[in-house]
Amino acid sequence: MKVYPVLKDQSSDVQGKEQEIEMKEYELVVGGHRRQSPEIANVYSPYSGETVGRVCLAKRSDIDDAAELAVRGFGITRRLSSHARSRILEGLAAEVRKRSEELARLLVAEGGKTISFARSEVARAVSTLEVSAEEARRIGGELIPLDWSAENEGRFAITRRFPVGPVLGIVPFNFPLNLACHKLGPAIAAGNPIILKPATATPLSALFLAEMALDAGFPPETLSVLPCPGERIEPLCADDRIALLSFTGSPEVGWHLREIAGRKKVCLELGGNAAAIVHGDANVSYAAKRIVTGGFTNAGQVCISVQRVLLHSDIYEEALEMILSGVGALRCGDPSDEKTDVGPMITAAAAERAYRKVIEAVSSGAEVLAGGQPPVGALFYPTVLAGTTPDMPVNREEVFAPVITVTAYDDFHEAVRMANQSEFGLQVGIFTRDIGRALYAFEHADVGGVQVNDIPTFRVDHMPYGGVKRSGTGREGPRYAIEEMTELKLLGINRPGGTE
Repeated sequence: MKVYPVLKDQSSDVQGKEQEIEMKEYELVVGGHRRQSPEIANVYSPYSGETVGRVCLAKRSDIDDAAELAVRGFGITRRLSSHARSRILEGLAAEVRKRSEELARLLVAEGGKTISFARSEVARAVSTLEVSAEEARRIGGELIPLDWSAENEGRFAITRRFPVGPVLGIVPFNFPLNLACHKLGPAIAAGNPIILKPATATPLSALFLAEMALDAGFPPETLSVLPCPGERIEPLCADDRIALLSFTGSPEVGWHLREIAGRKKVCLELGGNAAAIVHGDANVSYAAKRIVTGGFTNAGQVCISVQRVLLHSDIYEEALEMILSGVGALRCGDPSDEKTDVGPMITAAAAERAYRKVIEAVSSGAEVLAGGQPPVGALFYPTVLAGTTPDMPVNREEVFAPVITVTAYDDFHEAVRMANQSEFGLQVGIFTRDIGRALYAFEHADVGGVQVNDIPTFRVDHMPYGGVKRSGTGREGPRYAIEEMTELKLLGINRPGGTE
């Protein structure tokens, strides 16, 4: 087997290339108004380490004020017509589109996302807001006949969905703009106020988004953005003034917050260690290209990133050769360079954690086929491992890094069982030309979504998205998030009872 080493930084020196964005100080937003704070944190470029922004951190009093204003604002948002909610979202989508390049550069600066992938995230954010605007007009109910027995002659009912109240949306670092829109868009569409808590490492895009939402006409009292350490927001997760908690992030934190959330509704979009199964009848060339994309885009920092690759023994050598060739062609380095495929991880510490998992696997018998060298700062080069076992952390846990493992299998049913050997269950990718195998995976894979002839990393923003097991509860995608953010109410009518 030919080994394809991944070259070190192919675009520029890691140290000191300046980000193409103005460094400024960002105020927090409480009830639609900017506030300063005596506590200010620097936001650093994961690539160069330089400061790209300074952000005011919310104090406990700011958080309490945001909750109080959200309760007050609910009296406004719940009365907004579907047309008004849709119009606000359409205006916000137009503003994001107009400032798309500025937003993309901001994502590169604060999160280390490659410029091409940052532009993709901005485009997805526009789509998320546009779909939310459409769905704001479609929140309906149904007519239910109740006259199924003679004694109920003349009875019927209608249902309607009503907003639940203030929403707390906690957003991760890996998609700080689009995942903020996945919380903000449905909340506005449903008629709820929202408090956004961005990730500590990437707060700038959410503050920028809030500014545009207010310009688009979202009532000021109903929107707050509170950059702060995670532990500072915990009391708000338990606060009865919050009607729904929508959290995207690590399983450890997510399930802890659900425990303390009380009786409020909770939606959790958590981690995964997604599998891609390539059967012997698959389009192997296409599958290999998609696996390289799914395993290493955003430096593997995607909940549904390809992590475990299961290759049918008949095509194992052929598929692996193609995957390694694709990995060897990846350019790693400066995320602002148009030619870069893989940029830095969010921090040097995150890269070091991934490297330790790789070293642990190698010490237990795994073989490095590509990459595997120590990180350079936050850059961790795409790594492919063979000879791993299910109990190794690189398979059992979420690596959340540019690391994939490859394993051979003989029987498709066996492959599905191997994919299910996980505490997580977000999505799985199945490459096969056989509809029977695809349907078998649909019935037997313990996941929230099965992608046939594509990687588990595939997601479009209007589809229902979420997982089972440790991967969470509830579904995102504007239509489905709106269902989570509303309550179904029934109105029963006895027509004969109103006649003389």
